[in-house]
Amino acid sequence: MRMFLAIVMGGAVLLLAFWAYQENYRTRHALSEVRKVRSEISLLREELGVLRAEWAYLNRPERLRQLAELNFPKLGLLPMTPDQFGRLDQIGYPKPPELIPEDGGLNGEESDD
Repeated sequence: MRMFLAIVMGGAVLLLAFWAYQENYRTRHALSEVRKVRSEISLLREELGVLRAEWAYLNRPERLRQLAELNFPKLGLLPMTPDQFGRLDQIGYPKPPELIPEDGGLNGEESDD
């Protein structure tokens, strides 16, 4: 009986050692993936900062004004004036849909089916 118990315990130790070995390498792989993803996030954040700076540079008011003046013959862009805005009472809102009564529109009358 002792021999059987020793073999079972030895097998259990070997299985646990194999499991720990596999988990060790899975953990290392997961940590490596995390490092790669963090590095990629860092690079993308840096790229996003550059793109935001470029967008701000391209949308400078004086540059846009020069482009509007340069392309006036083609586009006909004019500065906005207050009379181009409307009032809320000038908006044509659609009428709400009519609701169908819960009784199917019979109004208490029996149908002639």
